[in-house]
Amino acid sequence: MKGIRTPLALAAIVAGVWTTAALAADVEVKDAWVRGTVAGQQATGAFMEISSKSGATIVGAASSAAALTEMHEMRMAGDVMQMRPIPRLEIPAGKPVRLGPGGYHLMLIDLKQPLKKGDSVPLTLQVEGADKKIEAITVKADVRDLTATASPGGEHKH
Repeated sequence: MKGIRTPLALAAIVAGVWTTAALAADVEVKDAWVRGTVAGQQATGAFMEISSKSGATIVGAASSAAALTEMHEMRMAGDVMQMRPIPRLEIPAGKPVRLGPGGYHLMLIDLKQPLKKGDSVPLTLQVEGADKKIEAITVKADVRDLTATASPGGEHKH
């Protein structure tokens, strides 16, 4: 009996890893960066491009560089630019979504220390796949100059 349980347990573990690896392979994060800060600044933005072959939803984010990480959206409401937290961000199948200044982005709030150009910041995205399972994907984001407004060579798009 013991010999039967071991291969079955191993198969279950391998199947679980395969499922997780499948979602991770399906979601691609490119050009992740964080805007640098000055001493005393308590918040900054994190930006990137996220795509998924079969579609996914970002349902949360975290970073060890900040006490709180939120997904935000900036948009015009009449003549006023508004920023608000959002609980979910849909990544349509085959259509990259850019998180950039002036649009969707991650806010790192209550920073633990100033972020300077050349540093890197770990970000963890909570991604929900079509099967409703949630997986954590870890990304390293480069810290760029505090005056950075967009990705080099990339325009802002939704």
